[in-house]
Amino acid sequence: MSAESHPTLPPVRLHSDAELARDALGAPLFARAVRLARWAGPATRVGVGGELAADQLPGAAAHLGLDAGDEDAAVYASRAWRVAVDTGLVDVTEPEEDTAAEEGGEAGEEPYGTAAPGEDLALVTGGAPADVLGLWRAALEAVLADAAVPDLEGLVDALDAGGVIDFERLDWNPGREADLLDQVLAHLYLLSVAGGRPADRQIPLPVLAASVVVPDGMGEPTDAVLEQVSHAMMRLDDQFRQLEPIGLVEFRPVDEGLMAQGDEDGGRGEREDDDEDVSRYGMVRLTPLGLYGIRARMLEAGAAAPAVGELAGKGADALLDAVSSYPEHAAQAEIEQWMAGREPSVAVTELLAAARGDDEGGPLRRLRCQQALALAGPEAEGAVRAVLDEAELGGLARVWLAEHGVTGVPAPAPEMVFWLTVDTIAAQLAADGETEELPLLMETLTAHHAGFFDRVWRVEHPSTVRVLEAMGRLHPDRKTAKEARTAAFKARSRRP
Repeated sequence: MSAESHPTLPPVRLHSDAELARDALGAPLFARAVRLARWAGPATRVGVGGELAADQLPGAAAHLGLDAGDEDAAVYASRAWRVAVDTGLVDVTEPEEDTAAEEGGEAGEEPYGTAAPGEDLALVTGGAPADVLGLWRAALEAVLADAAVPDLEGLVDALDAGGVIDFERLDWNPGREADLLDQVLAHLYLLSVAGGRPADRQIPLPVLAASVVVPDGMGEPTDAVLEQVSHAMMRLDDQFRQLEPIGLVEFRPVDEGLMAQGDEDGGRGEREDDDEDVSRYGMVRLTPLGLYGIRARMLEAGAAAPAVGELAGKGADALLDAVSSYPEHAAQAEIEQWMAGREPSVAVTELLAAARGDDEGGPLRRLRCQQALALAGPEAEGAVRAVLDEAELGGLARVWLAEHGVTGVPAPAPEMVFWLTVDTIAAQLAADGETEELPLLMETLTAHHAGFFDRVWRVEHPSTVRVLEAMGRLHPDRKTAKEARTAAFKARSRRP
């Protein structure tokens, strides 16, 4: 799985390993693989590739409780057996070419090997959750490999006279197909976690297909691109049908009525009703197990895919540096877990120390520090009071003390008020950019200070110029905005 498309991803909140292991054991395909591993024995015969002998498939399907009259029962049993072999749940001894002759069989008789439960089968009931998840991930890789292969009918059509697949005729490149599926899953992961609530995030199949087909920066897609999107959507429909039984996704397939309609209108796929329910075109959602699995694959590829809670054992400096780039909801969740395992006054002391600094990232660190301090109770008062006289921290310390009703707090010096104003706006710019709410914040912070811009341009803060320039663009009062631009010019001029 490539890490280049999304080198840094939003953090995801994962279920515990125990919960994920239970999900893995409950995934239909994995559960069937486990049952067949327990069923394997001395009478089980396998072919050269480790696959079950054809006459063994009915028995395997029956053991799985599949309907013997279902024409797909043998296919389901074969897939489950493949997973059992690929994960090490089953050990196979493949036949040698002359096995049949040595056993007195007829010339040309197909040789068979044997199968038995593998050592890893014991991990299903006797291993730790991480062991079960390791087996499930191996199963996932096997299923992903199968999903990247075109349908059997297409393969048969592409066989040449010598029984070799003509890849050019098939228009299928194994490596390219696997890379494309990886790209789709990476996009699905990103779309799932970007909103902060992946458990509720169902992605329409056309949106997912377009995300990997439509070139970046293209406005209105051309008919040719739309045709590619439609083709990709139908390919994904087939692939997600294969990926659902392993527990990776929950999937609502494309409505077969739409496919019939597409055939009738010559493949244009035109709709009579523009307001037609988009879910008819397929909907997919990564399960909690799927989020875990795709994240693990992306980490192996070198992508930065953080998970909420992984900073709980690290220092306050690492916490504030990391959550500075997180969306607010994710930062809050990470901070809560970090604070939960620490004595409040000690944690607050560490946070305040980590929030210091006149570097570019300082304002956002202090904003996240303030977010963390909101979780601390009265026992943190001493640690907060200790920084009242510091230019960088005295302002946020007074805010916290005021919010907790502490009396006897000295008023800040005017210089500290102006410094805190610049720091606050700089933090908001770094966190969310120029949002619709920022002009109101600017107006609120400047409204109660006569001659604000006559003094603020002298503030020794690394973001003074940037903040004043932003106020010159965004302040809702035109006269005040002009004053901000003048102050920004003065601030730039006094810098060496």
